[in-house]
Amino acid sequence: MGRRSGVLEFAVLGLLHDAPMHGYELRKRLNILLGTFRALSYGTLYPCLKSLVAQGFLVEDNPDVEYVPATALNGKRSKIVYRLSAEGKQRFEELLADSGPDAWEDEHFGVHFAFFGQTDRAVRMRVLEGRRSRLEERLERMRNSLARARERFDDYTVELQRHGLESVEREVRWLNELIETERANRSGRPGPAAPPKTSDGRGQEGGPQGPPEPPYDRPGRSDQER
Repeated sequence: MGRRSGVLEFAVLGLLHDAPMHGYELRKRLNILLGTFRALSYGTLYPCLKSLVAQGFLVEDNPDVEYVPATALNGKRSKIVYRLSAEGKQRFEELLADSGPDAWEDEHFGVHFAFFGQTDRAVRMRVLEGRRSRLEERLERMRNSLARARERFDDYTVELQRHGLESVEREVRWLNELIETERANRSGRPGPAAPPKTSDGRGQEGGPQGPPEPPYDRPGRSDQER
């Protein structure tokens, strides 16, 4: 199974673990809750659903209703409601417990994080620490690349690379906040997850929603303007 199809399987099983739903509602939930799938089409989702049914992970309710996938031409939607089977629940639990290197990658990490509320604390810690380790490796490569870029490319190309570097640095700081909170909770100290901090150390309202967007300084600005 390809990496993206594996992520989609996990997301579908996770959402249906909360409640059964038909394909249209499921697609809306994927598009709203998981940014990775904002461009998700019926042509991608329905083959995934049919595959999960064939594997015994999903059950179709209202099976007598003819299956009509939605298209731009007919505008029809399937009325079949999908729910997890016992095997599907077990499969979701297996995916939820996965804390290996795949869970640290960009696409997988976002989906794992979306279901952290159902994930064992030890698994959350391994995923967070693994993600931080992966990003620290990336930072080292990006810093080396930026140093070379200053000598070879124009200011705009350098600025683009610096923008990416700052984004990763901010995600590392965000992960540090989450890891500290997990450790505090594990030691018995109560409290919600600490919100990510801005570069000046002030907390942001609303709790962690993912790595905050880094500031972007346009090329040519003076130090006083920045």
